[in-house]
Amino acid sequence: MKIGVVVHGPQIVDSGYALKIIKLLKEYGKVKALLGGTMGRTAVYDAHLENLIDISKKRLPSQSIDKLAKEGHDIIFLLNYGKSKVTGHGFGYKVFMKTKTKPKLIQIERPGEKDGTVIPWHKSAKRLAKEIADKLGLQLVKTEDIIKKMHIDEHDRPSDGRVYRRIIGVSKDENIFVNGIVIGKATSDNVILVAEDGIIKEIIGGQLKKHGVEKLGPVDLDKAIVKTGLLRRSDKIKPRKVKARKPKKKLKVAFLDHAAEDIYTLKGSDLVVTVGDDTSLVAADILYRFDVPIIGITDGDIDKVVEKGFKTKGSMIIEFEKGWDDIIGRKIFNEIFKKKYTIEIEKIENFKKKILKIINNMNVHYLIKEI
Repeated sequence: MKIGVVVHGPQIVDSGYALKIIKLLKEYGKVKALLGGTMGRTAVYDAHLENLIDISKKRLPSQSIDKLAKEGHDIIFLLNYGKSKVTGHGFGYKVFMKTKTKPKLIQIERPGEKDGTVIPWHKSAKRLAKEIADKLGLQLVKTEDIIKKMHIDEHDRPSDGRVYRRIIGVSKDENIFVNGIVIGKATSDNVILVAEDGIIKEIIGGQLKKHGVEKLGPVDLDKAIVKTGLLRRSDKIKPRKVKARKPKKKLKVAFLDHAAEDIYTLKGSDLVVTVGDDTSLVAADILYRFDVPIIGITDGDIDKVVEKGFKTKGSMIIEFEKGWDDIIGRKIFNEIFKKKYTIEIEKIENFKKKILKIINNMNVHYLIKEI
């Protein structure tokens, strides 16, 4: 058999089950594994699995499934480790519905937990799904039961011109991400996002973060990628330095003001200026693997988005009073970067002095944290 595997999220990799399941599937035929989503990429690097799981391109899980289906794979497995069975099943249902090919798909969900399951999203995959479930000691779940529950959970939407989207499996006090930006926090386990003219206006059962909504801008709420909780949950991460920077005469400096951008495209930089607390935290953590320091422009309005973050030596975090990070960021982008997203410099220390000179001329209170 030609077997395709789509690995989604860091937890399935951090837990060791991605490798374990791929090894098991190799007993059935030739296996090709792709990453689906973006947050799992760092976990793949840390686990030294980039030669086993293809992380070369940024794709949605449904896009990775369709790619494998078009390449003629006989069966495709979706490996996921959701926060709960409910979130995992909801995720699998939405991914399968988004696929254009509707292939023979089997989802393996939360394999290290008591409520771990195997779901055949295609009728013809039931027999193999049962066999894999038995080998992994997991429960086989009927797709009909999941679909029924999904429809029960669907919110009756008022016809008021607004767009409503219920978040499945959210817990109180968790961050709510839309397309990689924190736009609020859950105050209950029954949360509905409400958008009007593409702008998120309200979180029923949650608290809206206006600064996050401004950064997000207009969005198609039905198609947006919505996540809750931590982007990477494991607290036993051993970050791997994939490469070390070498001395150069000309240094490449990048500007990043949006956490939803593909931060991995900046791994060849020598320094990255990041704007915003969450953006700085996520970028610093990813770029640590490539020995790239950051200069983070923040205002202390940080949401815990990873269990433990890492920063490259030589990084500098500049913390301002609330609301000033975007103002300072725009000033740096206009005056130093001349509205370009990459520039060349000769010395990092001189570049830091340039930034501090701009800040000092603005007569604003700030705190510097050097790493």
